Amino acid sequence: MLHRPHRRHSGTHEKGIVESGVKYVKGNFLPTRIFRDLADLNAQARQWVMHEAGVRVHGTTREQPLALYALERPLLKRLPAVAPDLGTWHRVVLHRDCHVQHERAFYSAPFCLVGKALWLRATDTVVALYEDYRHVHTHLRAQRAGQRVTLADHLPPQARHFFERDRRWCATQAQAVGPRCAELIARLLGERVAERLRAAQGVLALGKRYGAARLEAACERALAHDSAHYRTVKTILASGADCQPLVQPHTPLAYGRTRFTRSAADLFGVEPGILH
Repeated sequence: MLHRPHRRHSGTHEKGIVESGVKYVKGNFLPTRIFRDLADLNAQARQWVMHEAGVRVHGTTREQPLALYALERPLLKRLPAVAPDLGTWHRVVLHRDCHVQHERAFYSAPFCLVGKALWLRATDTVVALYEDYRHVHTHLRAQRAGQRVTLADHLPPQARHFFERDRRWCATQAQAVGPRCAELIARLLGERVAERLRAAQGVLALGKRYGAARLEAACERALAHDSAHYRTVKTILASGADCQPLVQPHTPLAYGRTRFTRSAADLFGVEPGILH
């Protein structure tokens, strides 16, 4: 005589038993209840568990849940003092500048991954990057919008050399030229450093061609006309305007021009008629 083997509980069956508890809460606790805030929800849930759900006879175990909890409680570990930060996951793409963007901040990843889609996990303190299931790097989270969090090793060799000449390097080089050059570089790099770093490096490079004295004079003229830009300094030097007497733009003129108004003729030290 053949006997039919006993059917073991499958994972799907056990999963259904666990999920039935969720249905029980949704069907017996949530309906007709209103919560003012999270504290009110927790208070009502505790009252319901202690006086209703916890003292009923469970349909599967045929025992009261609170009675079973009394047996298990000595074996349970204490909750951590600080709740875990589960973070959020986002799909991002590594752009050509070797950075991904998340909430208006930028984080670097190895240049060999440029153009690829990565997973970004953000918590309150860090941002972690993954290529599929492989951890790439974890950055401290940016503190402000527009901030770039960059690891030099993530950049290609030519870019590393570029960023080695950073704001501090530029400031040191500019101070060696003179106070006006130092002021112009400080204004140029006052904000959006990554975007204007090349321009600052370009201004300092002009000193190799024209000399420190002429570069200082050109920076002084550019500052006097409130035009702290690489192109302005370069044009002043190329036109020789730095060798001309500097006329401060202070004379009030008719037709609405004020003491702050400047003209290209004043800026580059040429006769007005030449510009027309």
